[in-house]
Amino acid sequence: MSDRHITPASAMPFRVAALQMVSAPSRERNLEDAARLIAEAASDGAELVLLPEYFCFMGFKETDKLSVREPYGDGPIQRFLADAARRHGVWLIGGTLPLAVDGPSPDPERVLNTTLVFDPQGQEAARYDKIHLFNFEKGSESFDEARTIRPGGDVRTFEAPFGRVGLSVCYDLRFPELYRRMGDVALIVVPSAFTYTTGRAHWEMLLRARAVENQCYVLAAAQGGTHENGRRTWGHSMLIDPWGEIVAQRTADGSGVVTGDIDRKRIEEVRRSLPAWRHRVLS
Repeated sequence: MSDRHITPASAMPFRVAALQMVSAPSRERNLEDAARLIAEAASDGAELVLLPEYFCFMGFKETDKLSVREPYGDGPIQRFLADAARRHGVWLIGGTLPLAVDGPSPDPERVLNTTLVFDPQGQEAARYDKIHLFNFEKGSESFDEARTIRPGGDVRTFEAPFGRVGLSVCYDLRFPELYRRMGDVALIVVPSAFTYTTGRAHWEMLLRARAVENQCYVLAAAQGGTHENGRRTWGHSMLIDPWGEIVAQRTADGSGVVTGDIDRKRIEEVRRSLPAWRHRVLS
C-alpha cells in the first residue's frame, strides 16, 4: 500500500473553522448564535465550518430533546443548516441535531443524534448517526444517553475538495477502531459536548492520539461553559495536525471561532517521514 493517498483537486491550504458554543434550552436563540458564529468564520475565510454537538438545543432534562426532534429531510434546524451553507458558500457540518426514529422500527421515546453535512450549494452531502452513546456516573454527575438516543450503526465519510472527511461525535472519540474503519482520511471531525470532568482529564490527549495514529488533521468543535441547565462543558475547541501538534485552540469558556488551515503537503510530509499508515498489519 502506498503512503501517497491524498488526491484532492487542489493542493492549496483549505481553511476550516470549529465553532464553540454554550447552547441553551431555546432552539431559536441557539440558531441565532450559530448564525452569528458561522458568519464570523466565513468572513475569516473558512471554507468548512463545524458546529458542536447539541448546537441547536440543550434542555433541562434529557427528554426535552424530544420536543425539537425533526423528521429526516425537513424541519427548522435542517433548513437553517442548508440556508447557512448556501448563504456563506461553505461546507457546513451541523454538529448534531435530534432526528425522529422512523422507518420499520419507530421509537417515539428516543431520537437519533445526527450529524448532517451540507455543501456550499446547500445540498445535503452526508449523514452520520452517532454510534457510541455516553454513560458516566461519578458523584453528582450522571449521564446515560441510551435512555433517549438510539445508536447509529454505520461509519460515514464524505469527499471535500482537500480529501476525505471522517464523521464522528463526542464519545466516539474513545473508540479508535471507528476511525480505522473510515479508511484514508485527510480530516476527522469531532463535534462534542464533553463534560468538564472528562474533558479536563482526556479531551486533548484523545484528540491528539486520533490525529497521530491516523496521520490526518482533527477538527473538534465543543460546547464550552456553564449552561442554563447547570451542566458544565469543557470547551477547548481545536484543530490538530497529523503530527499531533495543536494548530489552533480556544482556551476560554464561552462561544467563539477557532480557525486554521488543512495543508495536504503536511499530511504527505508526515506520512512520508513516518509511514505508519503503510505499515499497518491488522485491520
